[in-house]
Amino acid sequence: MKEYILLFRHENVTGKVSPEQIQQWMKQQMEWVNSIAAKNKFVSGTGLLFDDAKVVDHKKLVTNGPFGDIKETLGGFIIVKATSANEAAEFAKGAPILQGEGNTVEVRQIVTH
Repeated sequence: MKEYILLFRHENVTGKVSPEQIQQWMKQQMEWVNSIAAKNKFVSGTGLLFDDAKVVDHKKLVTNGPFGDIKETLGGFIIVKATSANEAAEFAKGAPILQGEGNTVEVRQIVTH
């Protein structure tokens, strides 16, 4: 069994999201993750905070960020066990983040040594 990372990419949303909407999304996210865990395919995962984030560029310049005003942000990830990238992509199809237009889930195999 291989491990795959599912990266959640958020398209910049115009307008504010209500606390109730955030709670609903979090509930959906937990239900989705729990459905993967029930198949014994969930490894780990987390959301990614903007607080105290840094970006290091090719010149090794460190700046604060990224920030929510950029076009696309990385919002979090989970790691799943799957027999193939296709199986991992099937898990990704259920991600609640895909309810937002422009949002994507990137699926990549994790190479272990």
